[in-house]
Amino acid sequence: MKRRPCELFVLIVFLFVLTIGVSGAQAAPKVVASILPIHSLVASVMDGVGKPTLLLKGNASPHTFSLKPSQARLLSQADAVFWVAHDIEAFLEKPMETLAKKGVSVELGGTKGLTLLKYREGGAWEEESHDNHKKGHDDKHAKHDGHDDHEKKHGDKHAKHDDHDDHAGHAHGEHDMHIWLDPQNARIITLAIAEKLKTIDPANAAIYEANAKRLAGRLNTLSEKLKTKLSPIKSAPFFVFHDAYQYLEKRYGLNGVGSITVSPERKPGAKRVRELRAKIKKSRVDCVFSEPQFEPAIVRSLVADSNAKSGVLDPLGFGIKPGPNGYFELMEKMANSLARCLAA
Repeated sequence: MKRRPCELFVLIVFLFVLTIGVSGAQAAPKVVASILPIHSLVASVMDGVGKPTLLLKGNASPHTFSLKPSQARLLSQADAVFWVAHDIEAFLEKPMETLAKKGVSVELGGTKGLTLLKYREGGAWEEESHDNHKKGHDDKHAKHDGHDDHEKKHGDKHAKHDDHDDHAGHAHGEHDMHIWLDPQNARIITLAIAEKLKTIDPANAAIYEANAKRLAGRLNTLSEKLKTKLSPIKSAPFFVFHDAYQYLEKRYGLNGVGSITVSPERKPGAKRVRELRAKIKKSRVDCVFSEPQFEPAIVRSLVADSNAKSGVLDPLGFGIKPGPNGYFELMEKMANSLARCLAA
């Protein structure tokens, strides 16, 4: 059947547009993000170009996670892998050295301009170190007697602290790396993500830059919204499951007075539980928060003979659909949980 010139022209245009669409999809960089809040920021910056892959899904915790072979392949094929730091995703440190191509790893905890807070000591934060982490630390070193370099590297720190290891569960580094729980840090991270994507995919640099600018504005609006939501409960004392929330507390002036554990994969001992019960009563704690990734039985036990209520805080976004809005849902969900449990 012979086609008329106008039909032939329309067909050519259609095939051309289709080809452009396919080539554009193929040109999108292969990007991996470790945890949902970081994935959300990356997805926002990549909107209109491609979609990043999320490593930790469901209720997986980065503190106890192990890579699957399929995920290792993703890392080996990636153009960029966005993660926070060893203290959060220890499981990624070696794969980043052995699997990923040179220049692919983007450790966002080292981004210039971030507000960084040191690990907390004193009061309920320090007591946990004495009771809980000393055992875990000693067991670890009993298995690695021959690691003289490790001992030398950390010798000064242990000499200062004698019988306790303040943050064995957080590996190394003096700063708390739950940096995304401050929306202003998230804004700085967003700019770093955009710069990396512009480097590996200059053809779409204008899109990344525009998306990052738009996202930064949304983050500023979110911060103001959280400030309004949390302002009425600023003085209410509360306990958290593990010491992960000080960026949120500092930004909005909240009154966190202690944590059940510094390292969430280790359960507190009997002595620690007794001390926590005493602290909860003495501080007239209004709420003790568990996390969905870990067994909440200890929280129920702690509040059983006190006036404190129990709630749930989730710094990772369990149950939230991955994507550009994930970070905003996570932060608003936490603010709602705090407001609901701490309201007079």
